Amino acid sequence: ELASILLQNSMDTELLYDMSPYARIYKDGRVERLLGTETVPPSLDEKTGVQSKDVAISPDSAVSVRLYIPKAATDSLQKLPVLVYFHGGGFIIESAQSPTYHNYLNALVAEANIIAISVDYRRAPEHPLPAAYDDSWTTLKWVASHSTRNGPEDWLNSHANLKKVFMAGDSAGANIINNMGIRLGEEKLNGIEFRGGIMVHPYFWGDEPLPLETTEPKKRSLIMDFWHAASPTTTGCDDPLMNPATDPRLSSFNVNRVLICVAEKDMFRQRGWYYKEVLSESGWSGVVEVMEAPGEDHIFHLSNPSCDNAAKMMKKL
Repeated sequence: ELASILLQNSMDTELLYDMSPYARIYKDGRVERLLGTETVPPSLDEKTGVQSKDVAISPDSAVSVRLYIPKAATDSLQKLPVLVYFHGGGFIIESAQSPTYHNYLNALVAEANIIAISVDYRRAPEHPLPAAYDDSWTTLKWVASHSTRNGPEDWLNSHANLKKVFMAGDSAGANIINNMGIRLGEEKLNGIEFRGGIMVHPYFWGDEPLPLETTEPKKRSLIMDFWHAASPTTTGCDDPLMNPATDPRLSSFNVNRVLICVAEKDMFRQRGWYYKEVLSESGWSGVVEVMEAPGEDHIFHLSNPSCDNAAKMMKKL
């Protein structure tokens, strides 16, 4: 019995962050992902008629994207709007190859008749932030490299309208959009016009709870553990990357239309509404709108894509 207690203790001390049921991170650098590990290959999706393929976009192949296009569009001369999509997962779990995101983007591309670029950024803790932000920026530059129709990817050269580019992402992906919008204000990308940003259930937080936000220590510490695991050198949850209200550069956010989707039962709901408030009051000159899904929780549209609220949200997007 003593031996098993000692063994248990030594295993516990090895654990740096226990973020069950999502992930466990050990002091020796081991990462156990408990969710979002399943992958599916790109395909021609029979149900939606959307075709996809994986493309490495950085010279060292560290960054790849999954591209989606309506099959019918490959035979036409019509130029389609482009959506750059950043998946969620707290910067630690999930990927662009996940069946959840693959199915969602097939449906969205078919519904909106667009080209989508789903970014497979490097994940923490093996690649701590700013790796995910840098990879996302590398992707935007790669998209912009097709503006003269002689970029590396034929689907974009032939079928993309780079005057109509949108960004969308859920949870940590919505956090990435905030970072990209600020970078776009500091560093111009030529030949590409960003028309809108869609932040779904954005992953923002702060050291102090907002009014109506959960004060439950266990819930708050899970979010803090996720953030510290993704960004080990962070000052905490009031880091401007996690709490945009503390970022003096917010007014330079260079996308002039923003849609924030929140869910009534989501722990991050208040942060979505608060982001609207701080963005509007920062001196930024764009238009921001919030859509709230009653009775729903975090990323409900991915776990239950056929429900009424998910259908309404899909139409809005």
